[in-house]
Amino acid sequence: MDWRTIIYVILLVSLTVTKALPSTSQDTEEKKTIGQRFSQLQENNFKAIALTVFAQSVPGGPFGSAAAMAEGVTALAKRCVAAASHSPDCMKPLDRIFLDTICQEENLPQFAACCAKKDPERNDCFLSLKNSSRGFSSPLEMPDAEAACRNHSQHQQPLTAHFIYEVSRRHPFLYAPTILSAALRYEEMVRNCCGGVEGPPEECFRRQAPKVVKPLREDALRQEHTCGILKKFGERTLKALKLAQISQKFPQAAFATVQSLVVAVAAMHRDCCRGDSPRCMRDREEILHYVCTEQHVLSSRTQQCCGKPLLQRSGCILSAGNNDKPVGLSPHVREFIEDKGVCERFAQEKDMHLARFLYEYSRRHPEFSAQMLLRIGKGYEDLLQECCRPGAPSGCRSRGEEELRTHIYETESVMRTSCDIYKEKGDYYFQNELLMSFTKKMPQLTSAELIKFTKEMTAIGSKCCQLGQDKLLPCAEEHLDLVLGEICRRHAADPINPGVCRCCSSSYAFRRPCIGKLETDETYVPLALTPGLFAFHGDLCTMEEEKLQHRKQEMLITLLKYKPQISPEQLGSVTAAFAAMRERCCAEPSPDACFLREGPELIKRSEKMLS
Repeated sequence: MDWRTIIYVILLVSLTVTKALPSTSQDTEEKKTIGQRFSQLQENNFKAIALTVFAQSVPGGPFGSAAAMAEGVTALAKRCVAAASHSPDCMKPLDRIFLDTICQEENLPQFAACCAKKDPERNDCFLSLKNSSRGFSSPLEMPDAEAACRNHSQHQQPLTAHFIYEVSRRHPFLYAPTILSAALRYEEMVRNCCGGVEGPPEECFRRQAPKVVKPLREDALRQEHTCGILKKFGERTLKALKLAQISQKFPQAAFATVQSLVVAVAAMHRDCCRGDSPRCMRDREEILHYVCTEQHVLSSRTQQCCGKPLLQRSGCILSAGNNDKPVGLSPHVREFIEDKGVCERFAQEKDMHLARFLYEYSRRHPEFSAQMLLRIGKGYEDLLQECCRPGAPSGCRSRGEEELRTHIYETESVMRTSCDIYKEKGDYYFQNELLMSFTKKMPQLTSAELIKFTKEMTAIGSKCCQLGQDKLLPCAEEHLDLVLGEICRRHAADPINPGVCRCCSSSYAFRRPCIGKLETDETYVPLALTPGLFAFHGDLCTMEEEKLQHRKQEMLITLLKYKPQISPEQLGSVTAAFAAMRERCCAEPSPDACFLREGPELIKRSEKMLS
């Protein structure tokens, strides 16, 4: 099987020739028969799609079951093409054929209740089950190098099929071409590592595996993040976010064009987030096709992307820079404050008026993050609600610009200060600063969680603080938003504390400032001082530096959970005392005996310092 061909062709499954985003194109696609789809894709490509769909639809099922169902559907498709058949089975929509196949499988009793229903209720039932088992995912493990190379030389097709199956069942909501992109990288890794040109296979697999897994995890995180916004804050918030982002990317496009794209993108996310994989693919392909056929309207910067193989286009377009702003576009939008008809328009068509403001302001300011633009939009809405009410003082709206300047200055100052600290302290000590802050804000998180989240935040400093002022805010706040989204999803699964609850629930746009302003959690009951709370052993002298830093961070977190109100001066004294003890004990013949003797004394002295 030529998996490159499969992956490049898969996106062709439902592209249309229309130049707009009409809803009828989707209807046309849904009427295509299984035979037409098979002829369009050819056997191997069709089978790859079927395997992905079945693995995502039945994530707990074995590989053999998913592969057998894919083979069965492929055999039906071949019969329909060979006989040019118009039999009822051949005329069914492909989505219904997939569900019929699952319902005919004897070893899947968990779907019996859904299979008893008729479409479209049956499809909704399957999606409901898929959503209820969202937590099934387990980490993807790379196969043993020796076994993988042996299978590669004997059975190249099943090996890649196994990979697609494993990724699909672990990520039942992930966009199918993303999974197949990872399969392409996996196949390349196996081919390179098993060929012997990259050194021993085991070593090569360890070195190359992150290139396969990391993009997959990042795409999965972005999708989960977007779905989290949709679920928690609703479609209105998601549309506002996409309006800001699309207006920044295509500043020369007319408002009506941008609005059409926003509606299409929101509909795509709605289908993707409810797990409707076939419809999700169709939606995304329509948008991709529209962007590439309307370059003259949207952006000339997509030209190079649209010439790439289909699989690579989406990522290329997303990472392509914003188009140039229209020549002569004023940086101000004073007409939204000064025009006499503002209040009338706000009263008559509130959402449309606010959308126009967000569009006009976003396309003028690519140097702002989308989250900041939403906060500006909310500030504008609040201003009009106050100043358009009867009896509002004259000149009320004029204070809007001053409030806007204040918010911009505060946001830029926060990011600039964080970058200054990062540049001064470096990765390790900057992460320690974050650990001190977030352990006090969220002491209920485990040490592993606190270290993970603050490490991700530190990586943002490395990525964004080297950029110029025109790119710092979009880079920093949008990456930080992903981490805060992880924290909020963690809170949704297992509540952290009332402060985090308020920040994660009240407003998407203000989530980052809200969490930034959280202080020590007063509801937290500090850890009790037990004999094993602070334990010092000889391995503190022999650890590699990276592991030693990790151990020190764990001890820092424990100290902060024991004494949440500790001052920076007290923390500095305790840290210095620990460093001195470690230096003394590591110089002795028996470090363990020294730590056993000195450790309790350090704890007693620290208690006095902290009392």
